[in-house]
Amino acid sequence: MHGNNGRKWVVLALAGVAGCSSEEEVIPENQPVQMSARLESFDSCEALESYIEDAAVLDMRATLERSKQYARGGLFGGIPESSPMPPTGDSSNSSPSPSPGSGAGGPSNHTGTNNQVTGVDEADFVKNDGTRLFVLSGQTLYLHRSWPAQSLRAESSLKLEGYPRQMFLHGDQVVVFSVVYEPQPGQGASVRVMSDIACPDLGFCGYSAHVSTKVTTVDVSQLAAPRVVREMYLPGDYQDARLAGGSARVVLREFFIWPAAVRWYPETSGMNWWDSRRMEPAFDKLMAENERIIRSHNLADWLKGGRIRLPDGTLVAWNRDCRDFHRTNAPSRLGFATVASIDLDAAVTQAPGITTLVAQTDLVYATATSLYLSARHWWWWEDAGQTDYSYVHKFELTQPHRAHYVASATIEGQPLNQFSFDEHEGVLRVATTLTRRVKDDSSRWGRTETSSRVATYAQQGSQLALLGQSPELAEGERIFSARFLGDKGYVVTFRQTDPLFTFDLSDPTQPRKVGELKVPGFSTYLHPLGDTHLLAVGEHRAEDGSWNSRSLKVTLFDVSDLAHPREAFTQQVGTSSSGSEALYDHKAFNYFAAKGLLAIPFTDWNWSKPSGGNYWDGFTSELRVFRVSPTTGIVPVGTLGMSDLFRTVNYYQWSYTYVPSVRRSVMADDYVYAITDAGVRVSHVNQLSQPLATTRFDSPR
Repeated sequence: MHGNNGRKWVVLALAGVAGCSSEEEVIPENQPVQMSARLESFDSCEALESYIEDAAVLDMRATLERSKQYARGGLFGGIPESSPMPPTGDSSNSSPSPSPGSGAGGPSNHTGTNNQVTGVDEADFVKNDGTRLFVLSGQTLYLHRSWPAQSLRAESSLKLEGYPRQMFLHGDQVVVFSVVYEPQPGQGASVRVMSDIACPDLGFCGYSAHVSTKVTTVDVSQLAAPRVVREMYLPGDYQDARLAGGSARVVLREFFIWPAAVRWYPETSGMNWWDSRRMEPAFDKLMAENERIIRSHNLADWLKGGRIRLPDGTLVAWNRDCRDFHRTNAPSRLGFATVASIDLDAAVTQAPGITTLVAQTDLVYATATSLYLSARHWWWWEDAGQTDYSYVHKFELTQPHRAHYVASATIEGQPLNQFSFDEHEGVLRVATTLTRRVKDDSSRWGRTETSSRVATYAQQGSQLALLGQSPELAEGERIFSARFLGDKGYVVTFRQTDPLFTFDLSDPTQPRKVGELKVPGFSTYLHPLGDTHLLAVGEHRAEDGSWNSRSLKVTLFDVSDLAHPREAFTQQVGTSSSGSEALYDHKAFNYFAAKGLLAIPFTDWNWSKPSGGNYWDGFTSELRVFRVSPTTGIVPVGTLGMSDLFRTVNYYQWSYTYVPSVRRSVMADDYVYAITDAGVRVSHVNQLSQPLATTRFDSPR
């Protein structure tokens, strides 16, 4: 407990925050961008506790001050008196198999997870090694013998605790990451808990729950008899994971859990919400009481440790070292971002290495030796004159059991996703959308202006220093996809047409845009085909951007002449209702370089079906397969349908976390496997409509 009530607020950022007197009024102000971002470790648990409590008080007071403004006539120009209620707060994923031929030994070649960086595996809910196929569906891990293809069968299944998200396959180990919800101390039975029994909808289980990530290591050397060899519980919600060598890096997010007694509105019995004379003192009193509650807690209330359950049932607990926590000097929302390093080749009793940032982060990008976390500059509210920035923190991965913080950068704009980042020969390249708010008399927040840029950074001490940046491009548009390949970069922006920009990055100090191509629509994922072509998936749109003109689109761009990129071939697929998980998740995009085949999940809806018919009559879910060549283009091969699997399951049992549509695929030699939450089906590529074998999964409920 720390009572720092004698000090004044000096900045409203999580760096250097201090306590305040409950008698003085604190009006939150937007803080300037920290142009020299950095992380600093804590030298004591007392310092860590004080920092967390100061940050929590800041966040609480800023939130209540915003609400208090409404009682004064409105922070944003007032609220009409008629308002009934107060406001509420790499490329190729082909994997050669060691066993040649198409017999029982294994395929000569097969696809794996579509990873961004060669040699760095990304966790997914499907993993395979050519002869074994593992799928997470609902709470269950299904273990398949997948070769020979016509003998596809589920050898066994294993029910897992919590909500399984993704996994790795490492030799004969399947390592599954599941989210487990546990009640916050003092909440009792009011919290729905996801533990041995899942929440009915396999989804969210309550705001007042502690979220843990369970890491279940399963020995799959005998497919018919999987054996759990380790269960590890990590604090925080699972975000993403990477695997290089035998070291898994798991990124976790923890949102700050407020004490149960903290309240967000004052007692208003007998008071008019718009009576500022009475409401303002009520807010001040509430803030003082909330601060007292927050500071009455200790470090153990804010931080949760972990535990390991061994095969004999023994629980081994481990606590977090205060020296493994880092604070940022940049404005950020309160929370925790953790990189947990697990050596999969070490003893099952070894605790993970933990490195935690006391702030919220957004994106993860990793190579075999570096991991980057990005966080947006936190504005308490939008206002004219602001320019959006991001902070990027680099961690070194040279040790298999720990990630070490090494440097940070302040980057103008916001990256879209992990493909906005790339590390090449020690240089970090970043594509960002720049957002600026300029004064406009028609809006209190001003008018938003956007453009885009590519910038390069190199580590100099504890800073990722700016090396060079391109001129701004695509005014009024936003980045929809990006890809960096060697000395070249590609960025797609969109407003009504799809400009593909090409960049020469051979001189990191002078990133140069050298070419531009405009075509209708936009691409959301770019996949390299050698050095001369890009295979893209996205949406077709007419010049006016209308929805009626929309369809799924697969495009082959010829970028052999970087200054003059061209759309070599394009293939429109489906109607305006068409969709694919590949549009927003690159792991659903499956290009088999060895065979020149592309497989993408596909959904569509036929609105001409009678409304009184079966719910599924108008719905199509299948795997679309194309043969791709720089010379012959994009040629449809056929479809592998899966509608009969989900039509046998009562559709009320589907939810947003358990869906009937095709989501992934695997290709091995001349065979194609389609994977849904309802089962797996395989066909020969020349006879996709004639399945060779099908496995069916149990209903999630």
